[in-house]
Amino acid sequence: MKANVVILWIIGAFFLFAGGLYSYWAILDTGRIEWVGTVAMSLTGVMAIFIAVYMWWSIMRPSRGHVYPEDRLDAEIDDGDPELGHFSPWSWWPIILAAAISIFVMGIAISTFMLPIGLALIAVSLVGWVYEYYRGNFVQR
Repeated sequence: MKANVVILWIIGAFFLFAGGLYSYWAILDTGRIEWVGTVAMSLTGVMAIFIAVYMWWSIMRPSRGHVYPEDRLDAEIDDGDPELGHFSPWSWWPIILAAAISIFVMGIAISTFMLPIGLALIAVSLVGWVYEYYRGNFVQR
């Protein structure tokens, strides 16, 4: 996390510098400040600095902070690889769910008659995905 803090400080300083340079360049070119770019770059720098300060503050307080494996010198590669859950690499249900959501969103954009079709397909694909381990060849006993 210490590396993240350093990177965010660098990003914040860069965007503040770029915002000032952008303002100066706009004044030289047009004679007035171009507010949209100046404010956007400056606020991006401020946001990066806010995040860096918060992360630094959470590292400095041992009661709040968490020591990440990348900050420990004695850490192993396996320490940063937590168990994320059980996934089915053969499952087709996520693809069917994505298609059903696409139909639903197209119904919002194109015509409302597609909305109930999309909702029905979403319900079917969610039920199929949730219960895929209770039927067929992949029953967990």
